[in-house]
Amino acid sequence: MKNYTYDSPFQLKVSFNKLLGMYDELANSEDEAVADKAKKILAVADQYPELRAGFSDIEKINDYKEPINTILGDIFNPVLSNNEIKTAGLAYDDAVFKSSERFKKIIKDAGKDFSLELRNIPENQMYIIQCAAILSLNYKKDLSFKMPLFYDIPDSEGINRHYRILYNADFMELKPTKDAPTITQEDIDQLLDGFDNLDLWKEKFPPNSWEANGFIISNIFDVTIDDSISSLKTALLEQSLSDGVLLDRFQDIFRSIFGIKDLHTGYSSYDENTLSFEKLTTSMPSYLLNENAEENCMDVLCENSYKAILDDKKYFTISDVEKYYDLSEGAMPYRALHNQGFKSAILIPIANDKQLLGVLELVSERKHDLNSINANKLNEVMPYIISAVVRNKIEHINSIEAIIQNEYTSLHESVKWKFVNEAKKYIKEKSKGNNPSFSDISFKNVYPLYGQIDIKDSSRARNDATQKDLIIQLEMINNIFNSATKIGKMPIYEEYSFRINSFLKEVKETFQTSSEQNIIDFLFEEIHPALKQVSNINPDLKKLVEEYENALNTGTNMIYHHRREYDDTIMLINKKMSKIIDHEQKDAQKMFPHFFERYKTDGVEHTMYIGKSINPSNNFSEVFLQNLKLWQLEVMCEMENEYYDLRPNLEISLDVASLILVHSSPLSIKFRMDEKHFDVDGTYNARYEVIKKRIDKAFIKGTNERVTKPGNITIIYSQKKDENEYLRYVRLLQAKKVLHNDLEILDLEELQGVSGLKAIRVGVLYKNENNKSPLTFDDLAKVIAK
Repeated sequence: MKNYTYDSPFQLKVSFNKLLGMYDELANSEDEAVADKAKKILAVADQYPELRAGFSDIEKINDYKEPINTILGDIFNPVLSNNEIKTAGLAYDDAVFKSSERFKKIIKDAGKDFSLELRNIPENQMYIIQCAAILSLNYKKDLSFKMPLFYDIPDSEGINRHYRILYNADFMELKPTKDAPTITQEDIDQLLDGFDNLDLWKEKFPPNSWEANGFIISNIFDVTIDDSISSLKTALLEQSLSDGVLLDRFQDIFRSIFGIKDLHTGYSSYDENTLSFEKLTTSMPSYLLNENAEENCMDVLCENSYKAILDDKKYFTISDVEKYYDLSEGAMPYRALHNQGFKSAILIPIANDKQLLGVLELVSERKHDLNSINANKLNEVMPYIISAVVRNKIEHINSIEAIIQNEYTSLHESVKWKFVNEAKKYIKEKSKGNNPSFSDISFKNVYPLYGQIDIKDSSRARNDATQKDLIIQLEMINNIFNSATKIGKMPIYEEYSFRINSFLKEVKETFQTSSEQNIIDFLFEEIHPALKQVSNINPDLKKLVEEYENALNTGTNMIYHHRREYDDTIMLINKKMSKIIDHEQKDAQKMFPHFFERYKTDGVEHTMYIGKSINPSNNFSEVFLQNLKLWQLEVMCEMENEYYDLRPNLEISLDVASLILVHSSPLSIKFRMDEKHFDVDGTYNARYEVIKKRIDKAFIKGTNERVTKPGNITIIYSQKKDENEYLRYVRLLQAKKVLHNDLEILDLEELQGVSGLKAIRVGVLYKNENNKSPLTFDDLAKVIAK
């Protein structure tokens, strides 16, 4: 037993006065047996007057061990000592001086290093709880304040067990000292409104201002299962927890419920569209699927487990995995569990309105740990688990919808507020019985910033890939019909061969886009229908037809080798470039919230609009605009560097060219409901869109050279002030070894009705892990070539 150490309104004395007072009355009982027993106890107590008077030195308890055992004999009945969990000690403290045998065993099993503490009771709150006890016992104020108190004690297996404590204060006497302030009704009213105000409680009940004489009986109950269920409910409600953290909480809770130290928890989600199980996330394991991400239900379950889980929606228990693994000759699900070293398991269908949502998996490394009997412990928690899974499934669907919206028809956060306001107006008018319509959403006086990183000669690369695939396909077909013609049974095969050779010559020498469609029509309408008959002629022809059909892409029924390389290359470039600018945009929004739109073509384009009308709550100035212009230029240089790091890993070697369009005058934008995106508003502003669409095809004046060039950033503008501004930014990036010193200022040829355009073109300096010092584009090309 230890001394009472933390701050308290009480001066504590261990005293048995109140209990002995009860024995004084029992000594006069008409029941002779009761009276004799009471007299014997009182005779022992009379030898130790301090037991009535009380003492504050806790260590003295050891001097009175034997008489205290006699006095507490009726409370600690030896017959019940191995069953009851009971202690006698100081109020609201873990100082225990008498306990039942079962409590002693629980503490012994917890280990030498275990220290008994009340769960989650802050020290300042314990002070207030003690003051509330004074109000309740001495001032007869029923505060309805009964906080449940718990001990968390590990058992011999290391599994945390949970115990509820019920205090019996019948043997306590509380009285104020001379230093205790008088408590008035006004004081009580103040305290009722100030539970968290520790200073107020200490003012009314100063430390050590009350005497607490006596002792507390603690009746303790093992509530592990009830407490685990409560913890499970809490965990299921905490939506902020990550899957990994939630899984750890689940495992601890189920280990307590089943009393199994090394029990593991997994989960498989069920997809009714594909009749398959799949893992939810990489952080949440599935022991049915093991290392697979997805499997058909028939491949994961045996006939009995399939019926129990999918048809009957009942638990499926495997108390001895090894036994059923041998009996089934290694069938699933026993094989999956066996291979992972598990010896027993419970598979629990999570179903809502007869619809299977998934399977909760409990597994143990020992046989018979999990069985059909203890599986019933789950009955009480299953409704909460089902509710949580349903909620999770809805959130998952919403997340998918959000991704779709984000990729295709999302509203940028910077402008969403205006749509929300418009929707509120619509709902308000609708509630009045009117027939409202949505007003145009527009933003006036915003500055546009446009940039693109374009994949050069992508059309040529696409045509080359298509040409190569068509040649392969036509040559395979030609081989089939040349072989068929030699047999001589079908003259039409010779005609097919003639046209196939004509198409081959056309593809190799004068390939055009129209050629592709003519060949596809020929193959689908004449050649493919004839192949079935050709394959029946002899085994050799059948083998050639099968080789041809196996080489075709299942989606298009065409050879898709070089075009796949091209499509994969374009997709990888776009994905990488988009990821960079999307990531950097998060920082740009912190500079000043603005509209941002990014879209993929043969490369990645982006548009930004910035102005006060988009963010009325912030004070807009041109400094923010200048900041974004410099940010855009730096990010374009970063994207160039990232691309040329990526280039050696691409299946097709392609170059990119970057361009920025400067428009110094503000314009207006309007949301086009039919196209679900923003566009410039007004005839004059439309000139900007015309330039945007044509600018990358512009030529340098008096030459046949395109203004965009691999290895360079090209900045298009029309005003001298824009030239001066961007030259400042370029000089800064040249000093930072981001841009080269080969700056050019160029005049551009007129674009259909647009004249007077100029360009700054400057080389990018490249760095990568192998080349720490900056390289020009030409130097980089030599490195890549090696």
